[in-house]
Amino acid sequence: MNNDITTIAFDADDTLWINEPYFQEAEKEFCTLLEDYLPQHSVSQELFKTEMENLHLYGYGVKGFVLCMIETVSKVSNSSAPLTLIDKTIKIGHELLQKPVELLDGVTETLENLKGKYRLVVATKGDLLDQERKLKKSGLQEYFHHIEIMSDKKENDYQKLLKHLDCKPENFLMLGNSIKSDVLPVLEIGGFSAHIPYHVTWSHEQHDFGLKHSNFMELERINDILNYL
Repeated sequence: MNNDITTIAFDADDTLWINEPYFQEAEKEFCTLLEDYLPQHSVSQELFKTEMENLHLYGYGVKGFVLCMIETVSKVSNSSAPLTLIDKTIKIGHELLQKPVELLDGVTETLENLKGKYRLVVATKGDLLDQERKLKKSGLQEYFHHIEIMSDKKENDYQKLLKHLDCKPENFLMLGNSIKSDVLPVLEIGGFSAHIPYHVTWSHEQHDFGLKHSNFMELERINDILNYL
């Protein structure tokens, strides 16, 4: 590992705490609501299609997910669904916004070891209020110098973040569970990145190609990064 690393950024969802399983549970519940109109797997496909069509409008997070579920109700029912289905869909969203924050193994240990040695940052996508809620409930705020809730995680988004942090790419390390969002864009701008796989990943974030790069590390768990620094 480059000894010039001064700033370490962490993705939040499914890197610091559990997230995607809650979305998958919510989606399964939603698809069950609409099985009188379509098989559950077909409802899931329609929902994903709607999410991708609206991603540029809603961005990432629970609120956009709920709006896409409501739109999917209208689509699969040809606008004939009763209002009770909309009510139940909104309830799924409310429950998703109130899920407990469960830290992943090794997170606190890792942050405790890095505290004071590096400038620690949260760099994550999602809904602003929801991510602020989760960070507050996580009890991890004290570890971080800066919190960045990003609308997206592409090269220019990371460049803006580094400019704000007054940090050069060669001094920056990003840790996260998504090759697509947490690794590839950072490598492209000359930074370092570490992938921490999570057992479930949203379809939009999946990346199936092998990756080899001098600035890239594949970890098994978050505290493995301590062996590289």
